[in-house]
Amino acid sequence: MSSQTVPLIVARPATDNVGIVMADVAIGDVLDAGDSAVVATTDIPSAHKVSLRPIAAGDVVVKYGQVIGEATEPIESGAHVHVHNVGLLDLSTRGGSTTGSGARFESATDLSMRSFDGYRRSDGRAATRNYLGIVPTVNCSSTVSKLIAQAASAAYAGAPGLDGIVPLPHDQGCALAEHTQGDDVLRRTLHGYATHPNFAGVLVVSLGCEVNQPENFLPTELPGVTRLTIQQLGGTAATVAEGVRQIGAMVEQLAELSREPIPIAELTLGLQCGGSDAYSGLTANPTLGVAADMLVAAGGRVILGETPEIFGAEHLLRSRAASAAIAERLDERIAWWLEYTEANGAVLDNNPSKGNRAGGITTIWEKSLGAVLKGGTSPLNDVVDYAAPVTAPGLTFMDTPGYDPVSATGMVAGGATVLAFTTGRGSVFGSRPVPCLKVTTTSGLYRRMEGDMDFDAGSAFGHDRQLELGAELFESIIEMASGRPSKSEQLGFGTEEIVPWRIGAVL
Repeated sequence: MSSQTVPLIVARPATDNVGIVMADVAIGDVLDAGDSAVVATTDIPSAHKVSLRPIAAGDVVVKYGQVIGEATEPIESGAHVHVHNVGLLDLSTRGGSTTGSGARFESATDLSMRSFDGYRRSDGRAATRNYLGIVPTVNCSSTVSKLIAQAASAAYAGAPGLDGIVPLPHDQGCALAEHTQGDDVLRRTLHGYATHPNFAGVLVVSLGCEVNQPENFLPTELPGVTRLTIQQLGGTAATVAEGVRQIGAMVEQLAELSREPIPIAELTLGLQCGGSDAYSGLTANPTLGVAADMLVAAGGRVILGETPEIFGAEHLLRSRAASAAIAERLDERIAWWLEYTEANGAVLDNNPSKGNRAGGITTIWEKSLGAVLKGGTSPLNDVVDYAAPVTAPGLTFMDTPGYDPVSATGMVAGGATVLAFTTGRGSVFGSRPVPCLKVTTTSGLYRRMEGDMDFDAGSAFGHDRQLELGAELFESIIEMASGRPSKSEQLGFGTEEIVPWRIGAVL
């Protein structure tokens, strides 16, 4: 069989000793990077790495100009580079980056006067949607919350100004010790949802005897928030009937609300990635990073999270910290995660999934170096705990797990009013009350799952194309904030995806 020529992508030609093949490769194929080429000495799956020159056992493997691991055996030029011959260095021996974190983004235009069409709440906050929320205090009231939402959705379908009625079932709220870390996280999460600006009204449903009483996370009466207790009302049927009546009163007020121009500086964008592949750090994530930088340039807020997925790239964020205290806070969170995983018999390199590895990602450092690109190049202005309010302008890092539903839940609770989610394998996800825009790493994925995906970043190879598509993505985010439904909203995603981070003992 004759050999073929296969395109080869090298992220940082001056420093990298591996590249990414753009199609399945057989022994003898010529891998063409434009100004250089290498002949394949092994079969290599599409999107996986190939060595550009010999790598001795114990030498570092470099991609993006950064160390992603070390060779566990000698690797010849043209060979497949993956989990069979690459492992992680001990973090204490890691030398950090071989290049800097790159130039800061500078907008060619003044974005401060840009606006989106949103809702102005009575307390002055900006919203991108008009949902009504039903927040259970405990798992025992989650089913009743869903029953209320089902009945009310049928009763008030098509009501003017109503984007939907969203139940937020979860599995916590009892069998936990009060004032522990886990209890604090749950309180912050439910408070963030119950007071979220994208909810024009909220019904809080409690059982009555749970640990997590409504006053635990809503210590005072708040406008637009109504409380129901199942045991006081006499059971499920009576609570559902009263809940539908209360929702009806909220629906009547929505007709008076209308969208108006609001500065995009009042948007808060949460950044997510899921089902990552080797192209994530080459196309979709840097494209989203451009859009994030543009929102920061306009005065808006951006949230980067998923702490396990910055492990191995935290030095890049640390170098962008606005103060030594912020850098120290980031280091503290990484140290906590190392202790947390060890205490639970795991290591952070367990994070990449089977799909990640099948898609060409070898180590958590490689995954993290691609994932952190979502955060663009702006200064890091704050580091906050999970589900804590995000108030600083610019880029904030929120300490969240890498598990997408848990991470997104924390960002929504922290005040994100729009989400952007990159995917290489094809994650299906939504997070109401916040619209979520899906960005694909390849055009093939976009075509295959167009019913789920919102934006194709598959052609974003190279900085110039990333700037071009990043500006287009920025406009798509503004259009979504202004009311255009995301694909996940159209499909009905978002009612099962609230997953508060569970920390601590279940008693």
